[in-house]
Amino acid sequence: MGGERFNPSSSAYPTHSFGPNPSFPKIHNLDIDHLRAFTANGGQFEDCNLPAMMYDFRSDDEKYIQLEVWSAPFVGVGRERESRPSFDEAMKRAEWRNARKGERFGPSWSTHWFRITLRNLDQILPHPAADQHLELHFDCEGEGAVYTPEGLMLQGLTGGGGGDRRVEFILPEAWWSSSSSPTSTERIIYIEAAMNGMFGVPCGDQISPPDPNRYFELRTADIVVPNMTAWRLFWDYTIIADCARELGGWEGEKALGVATKILGAFRRGERGCLEECRDVARVFLGRRVDGAEVYRGEGGEGESLVFGIGHCHIDTAWLWPFAETRRKIARSWSTQIDLIKRYPEHRFTASSAQQYAWLKEDHSTPGGLYHHLRETIHSGAFTPIGGTWVECDTNMPSGESLCRQFLLGQRFFEREFGIRCRVFWLPDTFGYSSQLPQLCRLSGMKYFFTQKLSWNNINKFVYTSFNWVGIDGSQILCHMTPSETYNAQAHVGDLIRSVTQHKNKGEDPSSLLVFGNGDGGGGPLAQMLEKLRRCRGVSDTVGRLPRVSMGGSVDQFYERLEERTEEGKTLPNWVGELYFELHRGTYTSQAKTKKGNRLSEFLMRDVEFFASLATIYDAKYEYPKKEIDECWQMICLCQFHDVLPGSAIEMVFDDAATFHAQIWDRGQRMLASAFKVLGISSHPSKHTALAGVSTVAWPRTEVVEVEEKLAAGVDKSVVFEQQGGKKYVVLSTESTGVSRVEKKEVQQKGITKEVTVEEVEKGIFVLENGVIRVRVENGHVTSLYDVELDREIVAKNGKAGRYVIYDDQPLYWDAWDVEVYHLTGPRTYLDECTTTIVGEGPLRASLLVESKISEHSWIKTTISLDAVLSGADYAHKTTFEKALPMLNFDVEVEWQESRKFLKVEFPTDILCDTASYETQFGINKRPTHFNTSWDAAKFEVVCHKWADLSEHGYGLSILNDSKYGFATHGSTMRLSLLRSPKAPDAHADMGRHHFRYAMLPHRGNISQAAVVRAGYNFNNPLRLRYVPVQDEKFDGLRDLLKSIWIEGADNVVLDTIKRAEDGADVVIAAGHRPTTSSGTKTKSIVVRLYEAYGGKTKVKVMTTLPVVRATEVNILEDELSVVDHKRGRKDHVTSVAVDFTMGAFEVKTLKLELSW
Repeated sequence: MGGERFNPSSSAYPTHSFGPNPSFPKIHNLDIDHLRAFTANGGQFEDCNLPAMMYDFRSDDEKYIQLEVWSAPFVGVGRERESRPSFDEAMKRAEWRNARKGERFGPSWSTHWFRITLRNLDQILPHPAADQHLELHFDCEGEGAVYTPEGLMLQGLTGGGGGDRRVEFILPEAWWSSSSSPTSTERIIYIEAAMNGMFGVPCGDQISPPDPNRYFELRTADIVVPNMTAWRLFWDYTIIADCARELGGWEGEKALGVATKILGAFRRGERGCLEECRDVARVFLGRRVDGAEVYRGEGGEGESLVFGIGHCHIDTAWLWPFAETRRKIARSWSTQIDLIKRYPEHRFTASSAQQYAWLKEDHSTPGGLYHHLRETIHSGAFTPIGGTWVECDTNMPSGESLCRQFLLGQRFFEREFGIRCRVFWLPDTFGYSSQLPQLCRLSGMKYFFTQKLSWNNINKFVYTSFNWVGIDGSQILCHMTPSETYNAQAHVGDLIRSVTQHKNKGEDPSSLLVFGNGDGGGGPLAQMLEKLRRCRGVSDTVGRLPRVSMGGSVDQFYERLEERTEEGKTLPNWVGELYFELHRGTYTSQAKTKKGNRLSEFLMRDVEFFASLATIYDAKYEYPKKEIDECWQMICLCQFHDVLPGSAIEMVFDDAATFHAQIWDRGQRMLASAFKVLGISSHPSKHTALAGVSTVAWPRTEVVEVEEKLAAGVDKSVVFEQQGGKKYVVLSTESTGVSRVEKKEVQQKGITKEVTVEEVEKGIFVLENGVIRVRVENGHVTSLYDVELDREIVAKNGKAGRYVIYDDQPLYWDAWDVEVYHLTGPRTYLDECTTTIVGEGPLRASLLVESKISEHSWIKTTISLDAVLSGADYAHKTTFEKALPMLNFDVEVEWQESRKFLKVEFPTDILCDTASYETQFGINKRPTHFNTSWDAAKFEVVCHKWADLSEHGYGLSILNDSKYGFATHGSTMRLSLLRSPKAPDAHADMGRHHFRYAMLPHRGNISQAAVVRAGYNFNNPLRLRYVPVQDEKFDGLRDLLKSIWIEGADNVVLDTIKRAEDGADVVIAAGHRPTTSSGTKTKSIVVRLYEAYGGKTKVKVMTTLPVVRATEVNILEDELSVVDHKRGRKDHVTSVAVDFTMGAFEVKTLKLELSW
């Protein structure tokens, strides 16, 4: 039919299947499992597979290595620095003895210095191949660092068997190569060995409290020659096997086939097969994966979607104390500096100015580690990031504290390295305040990075890249890495998730891959960089795997993202706080640390106010800038995101208590020094009179209790003495002013209505002052009644001020979490109590309520109501006619409970679907209902000095002096008081606590009732001090203290008055060298203010100081614009007015230059 004639022998395909190698169908799970054994370290088949060929030589023979040790005396907890001697101290004190492998060292947290003598190294590799070298492998199960005899730290070490293991130190070629003509046959290195692991010394589970008596074994101290071909094959195969498991499709099948061929080409013990195996691997990886040139390849299709950046998250304190963090920093960063030299594509970033400052303190000798760090930073390979003093919590620090985080951080980086950070970097903080976008922009940053919201346990956050808009309207460009970790291990899966988990790829699909061991430090390992090279090779050779790019900075990633999204215009917006749906217990855990924070913030506010005015009053007075900065540094340090939230070990909170005590002592000394200059004293004399001193920028009239240290010497004609010997005065002060205490008969005229208390029935008490009437039954407030308006505030049959104890057992994170199910679980109300009258008026009426919690725990609550005063806020009919007197609760608790949660609740007769909570420089509104899962997730939220529930025309605010956790469910408000978790601190919150809170009823809304001012007053009580009797001196003091004020604009708060950073005298006082920008003929005052209620307003800042120039500056005190100022004269007083407009919740900083 026209075709070729059939020839049965023309095909090679066999007629019968009788081959020697049978063919089986693919059994995928068996094939995949088979791949694991080839690179498995340990196990019964290790000697049959690749790990058996990783080293050509290993010896611990004394011919090559000799070990000696000096164990530093361990002085115990609380004296950590003494237990961690520096290199120089160790060399002076060391008494060396022989050491051996297998020896155990301890206890936990102790330090042991090893002197290692290396000899005859040139005999190990007399004729080395091009890529051969010698390594020292040292594993003491804990952390360590390698030092030269001159004291230069070369590299960190991490022992044990985890993924952060790093026990190898590459010996310099000059030490072992005969061609390098070594000058000595012996070399000495030192290793500082810390008896703690990367995550401390937990007793069992990672977050368990530390085991104080753990001992560590010296497992390895060997000289090793690695087989570099085997080492590279290990990472070739690792990535190919990863692709077989992760990629799927034909690419995954191809990876499986290549990996299987490698297994077939491998012959145990035959070195020549290793290169054959690598040739097989190159089919899948390409031929450039042994160097940085792989990133410059032309192969593959498409652009890079994943941008790798090396990172080392070091918790400034967590499962280890601050003192150990200082060593973690040096160990981690020295290692990265070494890696940067070996891997040209490696770019590394690290945050927290405090950590750089510690490294400077500990390693700043000429040619030391800090010197090498500066060189690496200037090369661009090591980048400081974040711009803050530490990676702080952002829920609880005050607005001014956040400003100081940025000010201290950015100025340190600029002073030390000549740079400012542009990316706010908080990968591990537990939620993000709604004012951060504004504060970032005012600190020179417009980019923000985190990933923590990927931990949400109720709702999945909806965006990857987006514009985050704060409550004032400011925005920053935010990226949350879709790999959902800041500790990526550079696996194939990390790259895949960087694309598959990207939530808005349509706008821009690129992402950051932040890789390296973290939390406890360490950072990237060499194998991570090797794996990324191979991942790039896969992308260029086979495809499917997202292309990774290396060598760029985080700033460059954000610049690219900004450009590709038309300056963010194509990205979605998220408005308001980034609420973290986990770790809600951190608003309450470690109450003493939280109280120390609040007290320190207000103390430093007052120190700067009085010290600033003292420099104006007396030119000889030196502004204590260095000490102020040191105190703020300690405050900011204790705001680290595992310290202030209360999620660290007990040693950390012992340190925090010490820091807060130092701040208090130093702050009081600085106040006393400024007071002395200003003529204010704590001690009476014939030339002084008792007076009240206020640092808030509005008038206030209050009943003030005379402190015990003042009461003994006070003039009886000016005090009211009540039951129990307590002494009180009625005191009115002007804005940031001072007012002498008048005679009792004068004070009496200011009392509109005295307060009374009466036991109307057994166990039922009524306190009344003519404006409100309070009924207390069995220790609870059953009625809070507005007499004039005929309005009840407490819900029908409700009990306000009632303590309730919940069971508190989260799913895992003990100190961190409180879960929603605690609200529906077992609870105990403290309804058994005794109540006695301890203050009968006329100025203050008080009840003492004593409640027993358990055999070892109790609460004593003093409930107080003051007389109605004619000058109080609620009497200012023209401005704050809606305010009412508050009901105060002064609480002392002995707390010895286990996994219990103490709250106090206030059922109200108020209906509103949102409640208001003070945040930094503003207000957050949150739902009081659980309509959606997003609403329900906010069952416990953070507040600052107050929370408020208001309906039209009426409301109730709950004030506090040191608490942050709150909840409003329906019409019931609850203030969180104490928790009792047992991990990682087994004694968290145990002991005695003192705190205050108050019920502040009000007519109208929170702005009409001056709730923000009430919160400041509650946290900053009027001070009683002695001031000059002489009218001229007193008038001068009074005029100085009230020399800056706001006229009108009652919604604007003057929060901070301080000296400018760049004044010549201030710069010198700080211990820095004056710059050309440091003024020489002027003194400058910085005034920070904010709009408090959420509305645009015109503001007039008034001052009697001799202003010659007024400028608006940012938080870093860079000049933004010149502001007009007008001089005027009224009532024989010359003043200057600075007029401007402020937006809703806007923060504004003015710099007033004074003639001098």
